[in-house]
Amino acid sequence: MKKKFIISTIIMTVFFSFVLITPTLAFDIEPESAILLEAETGQVLFEKNADRVLPPASITKIMPLLIAMEKLEEGSISLDDQVTISRYAESMGGSQIFLAANTQVKLEKLLKAVTIASGNDASVAVGEYIAGTYSNFIAMMNDKAKELGMDSTNFANSTGLPDPNHYSTARDISIMARELAKYPQVLEWASIWTETIQLPGRDAMLVNTNSLINKYPSMDGLKTGHTQEAGFCLASTAQKGDVRLISVVLQGDTLNQREEATTRLLDYGFNAFSKRQIAAAGDQIQNIPVEESADRAAVGEIAEDLYIMVQKGKEQEISQEVEVDDSLAAPIEKGGVLGKLTVYRGEEAVESVDVVAVEDIERANIFVRLWRKAIGFAQGLLS
Repeated sequence: MKKKFIISTIIMTVFFSFVLITPTLAFDIEPESAILLEAETGQVLFEKNADRVLPPASITKIMPLLIAMEKLEEGSISLDDQVTISRYAESMGGSQIFLAANTQVKLEKLLKAVTIASGNDASVAVGEYIAGTYSNFIAMMNDKAKELGMDSTNFANSTGLPDPNHYSTARDISIMARELAKYPQVLEWASIWTETIQLPGRDAMLVNTNSLINKYPSMDGLKTGHTQEAGFCLASTAQKGDVRLISVVLQGDTLNQREEATTRLLDYGFNAFSKRQIAAAGDQIQNIPVEESADRAAVGEIAEDLYIMVQKGKEQEISQEVEVDDSLAAPIEKGGVLGKLTVYRGEEAVESVDVVAVEDIERANIFVRLWRKAIGFAQGLLS
């Protein structure tokens, strides 16, 4: 059970009138499945059949790129590593850069080929290098999907080539896209229109499969996809000011349709919403009741900044409450969680952030505790 008390004068930043994100019927796009979210908060600004299970085509390659970037970050691989191309990698059909078996190519070039030109052969070579075998890498992809909460996704390959056991949803794709967009190096590669890389014995020109890079200001990613089964797909990201949006469009009928839908989604997000700070890390909350504490009440502080996306022109009152467990009792160390500041729209909780102890909360000594119990007992008799 939890105690609730409404913040009144402690956090001054909450006294704005906002309307939080709700699906709107006034806006729509043609493709069968889509989602739009803000990257930092993860708030969904628009969705349409976002949980429909569909083939993701080459959008799949977001996951190999994400795994590669994590391995680079932990230092287990390097962009300068030389990768030996296998016959299996060489054999990949679809989009490719025609890698030759038994040659060696620097890992950075392979990752560029995956990001810019959607090279199937490059994605296989990267997977084999990271995991030792291709099957191990596919298992790694599925493990990462589970870790991220992509519950409606299963990967059968790293390329997106058609397979009945290879599927995802717009919502799941937005989850991994949001993670990948945290890596500036990928966004730098994804913003390149054309680049020539040197392969053993020849040069290869990489041409970006996402033509919106040249058409939509502030777009810097992320990954296209197209097969007959999947239609025209695009997971994109763009940033204006402190707002980064992630959009996913699946099952477009044509290239123009996926581009128009993506453009409309991003315009909608940037034009119809703004990001507002509700609370800042370190904002204090007074008089939080803590059983058996020396002072009976404690001071808490907001653990981290809390932002929400709000819709312009449709403001309405929202509420913020601090919720504290009834079982909260001293002693509590500095930084211990006292409760949560939660932002509500009506009865719906939208976002929350931990409230933590500003300092150690000492337990009252035995005599004080006994005295308080006696006083409480006496008051109970009188009432």
